[in-house]
Amino acid sequence: MRKDVRILLVGEPKVGKTSLIMSLVSEEFPDEVPLRAEEITIPADVTPERVPTHIVDYSEAEQSDEQLYQEISKANVICIVYSVNNKKSIEKVTSHWIPLINDRTDKDSRVPLILVGNKSDLVEHSSMETILPIMNQYQDIETCVECSAKNLKNISELFYYAQKAVLHPTGPLYCPEEKELKPSCIKALTRIFKISDLDNDGVLNDSELNFFQRTCFNTPLAPQALEDVKNVVRRNMMDGVKDNGLTLKGFLFLHTLFIQRGRHETTWTVLRRFGYDDDLELTQEYLFPMIKIPPDCTTELNHNAYLFLQSVFDKHDKDRDCALSPEEVKDLFKVFPYMPWGPDVNNTVCTNEQGWLTYQGYLSQWTLTTYLDVQRSLEYLGYLGYSIIYEQESQAAAITVTRNKRIDLQKKQTQRSVFRCNVLGARGSGKSGFLQAFLGRNLQRQRRIREEHKSFYAISTTYVYGQEKYLLLHEVMPDFDFLTETDLACDVVCLVYDINNPRSFEYCAKVYKQYFIDSKTPCVVIAAKSDLHEVRQHYSLSPHDFCRKHKLHPPQPFTCSTNEAPSKDIYTRLTTMAMYPHMAQADLKNSTFWLRASVGATVFAVLGFAMYRALLKQR
Repeated sequence: MRKDVRILLVGEPKVGKTSLIMSLVSEEFPDEVPLRAEEITIPADVTPERVPTHIVDYSEAEQSDEQLYQEISKANVICIVYSVNNKKSIEKVTSHWIPLINDRTDKDSRVPLILVGNKSDLVEHSSMETILPIMNQYQDIETCVECSAKNLKNISELFYYAQKAVLHPTGPLYCPEEKELKPSCIKALTRIFKISDLDNDGVLNDSELNFFQRTCFNTPLAPQALEDVKNVVRRNMMDGVKDNGLTLKGFLFLHTLFIQRGRHETTWTVLRRFGYDDDLELTQEYLFPMIKIPPDCTTELNHNAYLFLQSVFDKHDKDRDCALSPEEVKDLFKVFPYMPWGPDVNNTVCTNEQGWLTYQGYLSQWTLTTYLDVQRSLEYLGYLGYSIIYEQESQAAAITVTRNKRIDLQKKQTQRSVFRCNVLGARGSGKSGFLQAFLGRNLQRQRRIREEHKSFYAISTTYVYGQEKYLLLHEVMPDFDFLTETDLACDVVCLVYDINNPRSFEYCAKVYKQYFIDSKTPCVVIAAKSDLHEVRQHYSLSPHDFCRKHKLHPPQPFTCSTNEAPSKDIYTRLTTMAMYPHMAQADLKNSTFWLRASVGATVFAVLGFAMYRALLKQR
């Protein structure tokens, strides 16, 4: 909502502009009226909308045309005052004032107009018959008020309507010619309906209507009031109420009714509560709340955010198969202005046999987005209405900013849940296969992935000493001379070479010596395609000797050419090294480091799966 409102009064000389302002301020008709009243400001606490209001007078005798043009450009609303007993002043509304104002304002941001018929105390008839055709001709005219500065009739109402025309304009909401809501208003209210329909059954039941009412107006509806609302809809349309709940058609009809009865503020209160500005666009403040992320800190979703995302998943998993079909994904993102997830997402996270996003895959994608691009995650949560449904100040309440990584290293422990592993290697070394194997896909399944749907990320959960953690794998492009800080900043590094290609290991050795030899980031060498014949590498040292010389773990054999899903052991080991980099170094010569991690992971993966299935049964 605007921080203040600026009202300009224009009109022919002697129609009573100055008298109207003075009668409002002093609450009595002035004995002497100056040529022009000084600009006055009405404090927020005495206006109905609690917004400071500036009232500006115009006098042809005292001001130049240039000064008038300046005031028109600064005004939020313009009152064109005419005298009800002076036909010439009424004619001038259309012949002079409206064209002048339109010439001085941008077509896309026309200022609302109020027609003000003053001196109603001097006549017995109304000027409305003459004014109504003018109102129908010009869309910018919000309303018309007849008043009397002398009798103080409708003075405060006039300025209330002027304020309301700015704060709750009709223009963006409603088309008076068609007598229906505008498309942009329908689109915004449809999103609001879908967010409020918590069980996604297409109707707002009593509990959802009460939640909506409390969210927007801070007060629930009494049972009888709820029934009265539904009865109004029932009387006016066939399919506005279904299963004793309000349908989208009924919801839109109610807002049309509010606007037709001059209750625009009701609809605007709803729109603003759900993040919309005067142009019915979601505000930047709503979509992108401020969040500070110091260097060397990462961003993760907190417990409440995961609960919210779980409820969104449940809401759209209509067939209860614990996966989202393409249609269910499309339905989930109907509250977005665009489709945020492309086909690459299905190759970034776990899917079922049909290639549909599983519950775990869905949460993994959200975790990835939050880690890599927290602003985008905030935007997405905004579209889904997180702050409204969870009654938080903003989506920023869904984000945990982790502490500086240096403190984790000093304390030799971490509270983080997401760990990044950058995967480097020469072209054709098996990096993509290594990523896809993490998602449970063997070589046969990987061959079905289309090149344009390929992803350079893979994320899923692993279990380390009984704790569920996310491991994020990032395949780094092999352009050796163009590696950036982002390519190098991570918690653990995988150097992948193809045991069947004699030139493959040299790249790993060069990358390690140039970028990681002096870093504290744990490194693991992966001997990929271990199902093939191992050939001698064209490098001065064999991979085993290189690892021994640089105090690295021996190359870890890996293949995804298996009948079943590839082994997950290596990924658990990587997560363990990322969590405990000091242990990875200290236990280099002690093979029990790998053993402890693997056994712990196997036990807790079984436990975790049992708990997951129990959770699904509850859901």
